[in-house]
Amino acid sequence: MELPLVVGVDGSDSSLLAVDWAVDEAARHGLPLRLLHAFRWERYERALPSFTTGRRAGEVMAQNILAACAQRAGLRDPEVKVSEEVLPDDAVSALLRTAPDAFALVVGERGRGEVSGLLLGSVSLAVAARAACPVVVVRGAGPNVRGSLGRVVVGVGEAADRSGAVRFAAREAQARGCALTAVRAWRRPAHEHGDNPPAADDSAEAGDARASTELEDALREVVREHPDLSVHHHTVEGPAHRVLLDAAADADLIVVGAVRRHGHFGLQLGRVAHTLLHHSACPVAVVPQRV
Repeated sequence: MELPLVVGVDGSDSSLLAVDWAVDEAARHGLPLRLLHAFRWERYERALPSFTTGRRAGEVMAQNILAACAQRAGLRDPEVKVSEEVLPDDAVSALLRTAPDAFALVVGERGRGEVSGLLLGSVSLAVAARAACPVVVVRGAGPNVRGSLGRVVVGVGEAADRSGAVRFAAREAQARGCALTAVRAWRRPAHEHGDNPPAADDSAEAGDARASTELEDALREVVREHPDLSVHHHTVEGPAHRVLLDAAADADLIVVGAVRRHGHFGLQLGRVAHTLLHHSACPVAVVPQRV
């Protein structure tokens, strides 16, 4: 049985955009779509009008949000199987609870009530940083979000965080029928004194050669698993977060890994993922890797 694609909805414009993206994603992979709305209605019950039906006002509001999102999903693609669920919990806890049984979680970049000036909503950031499954934050410009550019990018980082991200990105590119661009950023060692020339193996040529070898190693298994997939290798000297922001500008999706360390319960995002979640021009997929 295929795991569902779970999208968090709250009725905001951002979550409606996430629903649209998730419907297209579910259709590409042949997955069921699960609409999840989390609401701690007991906190707000006194502020909401009462009903004579015996149903709590907050519950009615939640069901109305889900019904509207389900209708939107059905109009976008009637072939996608859609289910709905309300959880009486805060959004982060509800989404994290569903993560182990989800193909991926999809969220908008900001939820209802979050300050529009913020670069990324607190729910989206917390879920991306802690979920046990891939998380896609739907953000960016129109063509990128619509998936009209025909390009999936994966940032290939250190060995600890890259295998899951590379596999997820390859599966995405295969489902979309487009090429996969694998990017490896590298830096030459800094030298404290200008009168100390760099060693031979610190040259630009040597650094690029090492990055190319690391990229080939990271992609070897994926190339074997997806023999028909076109994979482009791209090595760039520079800070990884800036290199990948540039790569995201003309991509439909950018995928990065995030290490989940056992016993650590706070936000577990590196600088690269954190920067992309706040500034990327296209949707961002954060794929966890347990160490």
